[in-house]
Amino acid sequence: MGADARKTAEALSYLTGFGNEHASEAVPGALPEGRNAPQRAPFGLYAEQLSGTAFTEPRAHNRRSWLYRIRPSAAHPEFTRTGNGALRTAPFTETVPDPNRLRWNPLPEPPAGTDFLAGLWTLGGNGDATQRTGMAVHLYHANSSMERVFSDADGELLIVPERGGLLLHTEFGRLHVEPAQVALIPRGVRFRVELLDAGSDGGPSPTARGYVCENYGAPLRLPDLGPIGANGLANPRDFQAPVAAYEDETGPVEVVNKFCGNLWTAVYDHSPLDVVAWHGNYVPYLYDLRRFNVIGTISYDHPDPSIFTVLTSPSDTPGLAGVDFVVFAPRWLVGEDTFRPPYFHRNVMSEYMGLIEGAYDAKAEGFVPGGGSLHNMMSAHGPDRETFEKASAAELRPQRIDDGLAFMFETRWPVALTPHAATADHLQPRYDDVWRGLERHFRAP
Repeated sequence: MGADARKTAEALSYLTGFGNEHASEAVPGALPEGRNAPQRAPFGLYAEQLSGTAFTEPRAHNRRSWLYRIRPSAAHPEFTRTGNGALRTAPFTETVPDPNRLRWNPLPEPPAGTDFLAGLWTLGGNGDATQRTGMAVHLYHANSSMERVFSDADGELLIVPERGGLLLHTEFGRLHVEPAQVALIPRGVRFRVELLDAGSDGGPSPTARGYVCENYGAPLRLPDLGPIGANGLANPRDFQAPVAAYEDETGPVEVVNKFCGNLWTAVYDHSPLDVVAWHGNYVPYLYDLRRFNVIGTISYDHPDPSIFTVLTSPSDTPGLAGVDFVVFAPRWLVGEDTFRPPYFHRNVMSEYMGLIEGAYDAKAEGFVPGGGSLHNMMSAHGPDRETFEKASAAELRPQRIDDGLAFMFETRWPVALTPHAATADHLQPRYDDVWRGLERHFRAP
């Protein structure tokens, strides 16, 4: 696409009140005054509403935006089925849910010309996308920018880069997301992923790797703070939305739509990223994980990991999330007479954990950036032997944890694997060995 046909802006606007109404226009005056769908929108634009929730959901939960675009979304040809690659969708019924602790190394290098969509590799998930319940865990490894445009009707996509920056061209504008940041693309929003960084070998080829949580359920939102009060964890003002930008040009553009688990494709005669102005609360956004305000103990004992929740997708049971996004960010440990690393644990929730950079304080080795572990519900886990012995004997001075950045997708249901995840060459064969050698120390009085 010619640069002269693209009207873009580099800046981001802060959401200043997560979930509230926001507005942006690439051309002054493109937003109509006082009416969402006037008889004639400014500059010959089409008014179109994008609804991420049902019209009648409570106002506090309702998500929608008004888009003022060059052509309406309805102006497109018929979609036809195309191959799904390694992308899979709930319900996950090809394997039996596994109670074993599992851990994977990073994805192998992809073939040349692999873009973000082709590089998506589904580890597993739960629920049913057609019923808007559950979630999926994907990884991606790409070495080519997208020429096509993608949208996901099944769920919203939380993108967690681990290697390489991404420029997300969306209907609302552009988001530049780097490792240690996350970006969310709402359900149904069209976007294209441009790779920004040079190859890991220092060559000119871009490369990008990371994780994606596909949330089929209620849109992710900030968790309630309860006794914490009004401040702490992720601050609403730190979430950023794109400034309006648009592409105005004709020519063939492939548009891929994920619908009920399958990919469908159509060739448009124009770019669908042609929104000139928008307002609403259903928007893509960016969040820098380094801005997370960690809450922890200043006396004794070890808080539950829920204290690190960035975003949550609530279910029909209060406090029992369809999926939580949790970050283990740099922080101080000052607890007295307290075992400081994550404790031995069994949990009704299922936990997929990934590592963005550095090391994780509960594992001495084997858990590396780009890899991940899965501890399904009630699977016993905790620090490995080396970490336990070291932490049990450590002098409890104030300690700064700043050599790693890990995260967790936590979900109310077991995560069933895809066949290719269950048999992958990069699945570690002896993960259980990290807990071998935990000796019996009990001495009866």
